[in-house]
Amino acid sequence: MLGVGIAVLDLVDEVAAYPAEDEEVRALARRRVLGGNVANSLAVLSQLGHACRWVGTLGEDPAADLILADLAGHGNATRDAVCVPVGATPTSAILLSRANGSRTIVHFRDLPELSADDFAEVSLEGVAWVHFEGRNPQETARMIRRVREEAPEVPVSVELEKPRPGIETLLEGPRLLLASRAFARAGGFEDAGAFLEDLARRSDAALCVVAWGAQGAAFLARGGRVQRVPAYVPRRVVDTLGAGDVFNARVIHGLLQGLPAAEAVVRAVKLAGLKCGHPGVVMARESPPTSG
Repeated sequence: MLGVGIAVLDLVDEVAAYPAEDEEVRALARRRVLGGNVANSLAVLSQLGHACRWVGTLGEDPAADLILADLAGHGNATRDAVCVPVGATPTSAILLSRANGSRTIVHFRDLPELSADDFAEVSLEGVAWVHFEGRNPQETARMIRRVREEAPEVPVSVELEKPRPGIETLLEGPRLLLASRAFARAGGFEDAGAFLEDLARRSDAALCVVAWGAQGAAFLARGGRVQRVPAYVPRRVVDTLGAGDVFNARVIHGLLQGLPAAEAVVRAVKLAGLKCGHPGVVMARESPPTSG
């Protein structure tokens, strides 16, 4: 499993409730964790039994050392990481509300994106799947073309989390498109089905999936119809940070297992829901713990 995107050093402060502007509150707990969409998804895929490699850029600073150690600790190979002598490794300051599990993120990035020339040096030998974050579209489109030309049998997936200039160039080539509700709404869609039908028309993907928060998810396989999956709600929402990354990882895992799209998405919705009742994205099992 090859994942291409950013890795972030997250500093997470848990608070009783989200503070008002100019209010001073005390953090109830603090943790430093690996973050970034692809990095989180790879951490989950590693737990699900896949050998994973991360590809992205880092600065030459202490934060990069911590990220590389965390990636390795989650079972991700990092030999393809590109260290950039200028700029700073991405970091995020996160407030996590214990009242409802919501999270507010302030992200700092001062680092060049991975280039297609960098990716050209990455070996595709033995790769069973390549997953890209939908960022830096012009360069990422070149990376996707390389995979399609050199390893046409290897499935490619792309996460569409945020609208970015030129992101439509990423709709041709991937077998799987994984969109967020925020991405759909930025395009003017308030209904998951209408969004998926539009996305399928504009892409050649075999499967389009959108996560829709508390409404669950929906998917559309080429030649089929939109199907919706209700959310799995844990007994208590503890931490929504990274739920979308867990969802994406579980969809990919299901498809790699040969599951039908419907079953892969159902299992992904459940795992993302379980994650919301659990702090962090490192999860040892896919079923809720039994009492006692």
